[in-house]
Amino acid sequence: MRDTRAELLAEAETLVRGRGYSGFSYADLSAAVGIRKASIHHHFRTKEDLGFALMQAYEARYETALDAILAENPDAVARIEAYGRLYLGGVEQGLGCLCAALATEGEALPARLREAVVTFFDRHIAWLERVLRQGQAEGSVRAGLDTAAQARFVISTLEGALLMERLLGGPPAFSATLRALCASLR
Repeated sequence: MRDTRAELLAEAETLVRGRGYSGFSYADLSAAVGIRKASIHHHFRTKEDLGFALMQAYEARYETALDAILAENPDAVARIEAYGRLYLGGVEQGLGCLCAALATEGEALPARLREAVVTFFDRHIAWLERVLRQGQAEGSVRAGLDTAAQARFVISTLEGALLMERLLGGPPAFSATLRALCASLR
């Protein structure tokens, strides 16, 4: 049986990551999924509702990924590298990060959606800070780093590399940036 809601979310995510929130309409989504616009409204009354559902699904996927990174990687630098590989998927697909695409629209976003993006980034910064602090305690991360500033640096570097390398150097260049970032932590 067709899961129209899941199809709508998947196509909407691709549209937002490729064009931005303001860069697509229900008409675009209707054409991509092959249903009438009225049918989209059955699942997501407003575009804001759709955007919020996208954020919830994205957050859930990342939460699962972060848990797996913690379970599968023994030290902090390996965890940061695994985290960076999540961004590599966007480079390989030619798509930006959903949250970065939304963040670029800033105050133009509906408040609920803007708050969801802020919450997403806040959670990731906190996760990275914990990983970096643990790495300092175990000796895999250089002592003396300001973990709060470094966590923001990690996200900023990865978001910037994702943006740049989608157009310039592709996956090999992104991977080189990720290696340099990890080396800077030791």
